[in-house]
Amino acid sequence: PKIGRRQLVYENDFHQIVRVPVDFGGFTKEYFVREDGKHVGLVVVQDESILLVRQYRLLIDDLSWEIPGGGVDDGEELEQAAVRECLEETGMLCRNLKPLIKYHLGLDNLHNPSSIFYSNTFENTGKSHSNPGEVVQTHWVTLTDCIDMIFSQRISGSFSIVALLAYQALKNKA
Repeated sequence: PKIGRRQLVYENDFHQIVRVPVDFGGFTKEYFVREDGKHVGLVVVQDESILLVRQYRLLIDDLSWEIPGGGVDDGEELEQAAVRECLEETGMLCRNLKPLIKYHLGLDNLHNPSSIFYSNTFENTGKSHSNPGEVVQTHWVTLTDCIDMIFSQRISGSFSIVALLAYQALKNKA
């Protein structure tokens, strides 16, 4: 395919949308790609439990249980971003991060390369989440209960689902 010139359609502080025409020879297609930048998450492990955060999500108009995570700032290393996001959302300062999985949330219309790490080395700084409007609760949940929450749709975001299932697979492999 012949990929045409990217045209900015919309932009704000969090993402941009670009139009990309593609000529496949016999037909053409217009892609509208949302560019969200790199995304990181952290599976924080204590004994058999995982630290989850609860946040409001517009598309389900409800609170969602998730792993801590967020965007990567310009010039920031992935591991640094994961540590920062976890600290901001939970007050836990994690160390000795280990890579868990890298993947793309979308392959045609969402560019948001995602990297998940895990850590069982952390310090509770005693600080609550830095933005109470973002995170309304944190809670330690057993991995078994996390998996049950996925299949009962109490954890429904793909970012957390991928992270928790990858961590379970890693544990089962060991």
